[in-house]
Formats: sequence, C-alpha cells, structure tokens
Amino acid sequence: MLESLLRILTLARKEMLAVFKDRRARNSLILPPIIQSLIFGYAATYDLNHVPYAVLDQDGSAASRDLIARFDGSGIFERVADLHRESDVRTFIDQRRALLVIQIGSDFERNLESGMPANVQVIADGRDSNTAGTATAYAGSVIDSFNADWRSSHGQPSPPVSVVERAWYNPNLETRWDMIPGMIGTLTLLQTLLLTAMSVAREREQGTFDQLLVTPFRPYEIMVGKALPCMFIGMIQATGVLLVAQLWFHIPFAGSFATLYAGMLCFVLASVGMGLLVSAFSYTMQQAMLYSFLMIMPFSMLSGLTTPLGNMPLALQYFTLVNPLRYAVDIAQRVYLEGTGFIQLMPDIWPLAIMAAVTLSAASWIFHNRLQ
Repeated sequence: MLESLLRILTLARKEMLAVFKDRRARNSLILPPIIQSLIFGYAATYDLNHVPYAVLDQDGSAASRDLIARFDGSGIFERVADLHRESDVRTFIDQRRALLVIQIGSDFERNLESGMPANVQVIADGRDSNTAGTATAYAGSVIDSFNADWRSSHGQPSPPVSVVERAWYNPNLETRWDMIPGMIGTLTLLQTLLLTAMSVAREREQGTFDQLLVTPFRPYEIMVGKALPCMFIGMIQATGVLLVAQLWFHIPFAGSFATLYAGMLCFVLASVGMGLLVSAFSYTMQQAMLYSFLMIMPFSMLSGLTTPLGNMPLALQYFTLVNPLRYAVDIAQRVYLEGTGFIQLMPDIWPLAIMAAVTLSAASWIFHNRLQ
C-alpha cells in the first residue's frame, strides 16, 4: 500500500512539473479564470441601468408632466426626444434611437380627475425581447407609483389589492449576485476538463506514453496520479473566482466555506473523471481539445446558469441529469446566497459521486486495455 502511494505521488509530482514548468502554461491556468470572472461580472448582466426613451405627450397637462418627471428622475430612464406626431414613434423605434416610447393621450388628466381609467401606452423595441421586457417592467413600476400617489393626494379609493415585492437572497436583484457564484463551477470546468483531457494525449504526442508500459505503475495508479494535480489546479481556480466574488464585487457569502469546498471537490472529481475518459479516447492533443470543447458548450448551455432548467424542453431536462455543471452551479449558488448546509445538498452531491465513480472506472479500464 505504501509503495503504491509513493508511486502515485511520484507520478502526481511529474504531472505538476509538466504543467508548471512552462511560464505560459502557468499564466493560462491562473489569470484566465480571474479575468473571465471580472468580464462576466460586468458584461454578463440582465440589469438595465440606462433606458433611452421618447415621449409623445398629447395632453401637456400638469399630471402628464408629473408622470414624465418621474421617469426622468428615476436614474434609469433618459429622455432623448419629445415627439409631436404619432408617425415619429415608428421612426425612433426603427432607428433604435429609443428603446421605449411613452405615449400619453389628450384626455389623460381629465380622466384621472373624473376617476376614469387614463391609459398610457408604452411602445417597446421588441427585437431584444429580454431587454424590452425588463424596460417595460421598469416603466410599469414608475406608472404604478404615480397612480398610487395620485389616488392618495386626490382622495380617491386605493386599489383593493396591492402587491408588495420582497426578494430573498438577492434584495436588489443584481445579476452578478447570481452569475458570479455560478461561474465558480463554469470556469473550473472549462480549465479542468481541458487540462485533464490533454494529460494522456500529451504523453502519446511527446512519445513518453510507451515508457509507461515498462514502469511498475498499475492502471489505477496512473489514473490517480494524473487526476490529483488536475484536482488541485481545479480547486485553485475555484478559489480564484471565489476571491473575485468576495474581494472585488463584495457579494455577501451566507454559507460555509467547508460546505462549498466539499461540494466543489465532488464536482472537480467528476470533471476530472470526464477529462480522463476523453483523454483515454484521444490519440493527440488536438483531438483532446476538440472533444473537450464539444462537451463544454452543451454543458454550459444546459447548466441552468443563464436559462432556468424548467424552461427547457423535457428531453433536455433529462439530459441535464448527466451534466456535472448543473449540480455545481446549484451547489455554488445555494451555499453562497442561501447558506444551505451539506445535508440539503445531497441531491446534488450523490449524482456527482456516481459520475466520478463511473468515469474514473471507465477511464482506468480503457487505459488498462490499451496498456495490454
């Protein structure tokens, strides 16, 4: 047992030296996760901080000016034009000069004072449906606020039902609070899978694979020796993304670091198993890279990070059950934002354990047959 452990540690040391002896390889393992975390934190957001809009005020009353002033003072909406004809609405939308056009009818104030419905038309550029939907929702909140204040100041009865919204775990509904914790698993998978997939392929391409045939290493020892450095590097990369979330974006951490690292260790083990399985089938580093990228894209799209799993077709939902990134994203977000404990994470932990056991066993079996 001791001799087997020493052989594994020797092979792991050799793999670490092969990875870190090249300065460019060191930089590619440490810097990209940090840079990508910063880019995603700022660029990959569904929040709207600037909405250009135009106004077609056909009433010109004090009430309509008050409503427009609320848009201008919101800090989100920027009035780019005051329109005078309905034909101008199409021009501003078609030319993307405004995301929204607020059209106020000529009887707006008169209907308000008489207690009748006063309609406000919000015309949105629907070519980007997500942005248009968010902007329309912001406009609706401004109009609802105006409506409530008008009823209160003019002695009109309040609506019988009012909705009070409260967001748990992300009070300000900032996209990066949801995105950055999920990126812990995504960026770790990207680097770990690629690095592991090329480990055995690199041996074949450099001509050192045949030397393994005359060594006392057993197949499982080779697999463990190649898996340990990749797991170590994967955990370092996960830590780098975590530090960006903590120190740069200041996203509050609600859970336990021990629970988070335990869940990420299971995920890294499953990712390394898949990488070794790819490496066992690959004869060159080019093949290993190609197979890795073919896996990374569907894994990322079907992880639930950008699109809720429940919105996907049922067939794709079944496919996500064998996607390790799905469970990693869930673990990171629940521990980071909700403070979930390890016991509550078992529905995510045991599938990762099964994936790791199956892929590592399959990679070891394939490697053993090729050694024979």
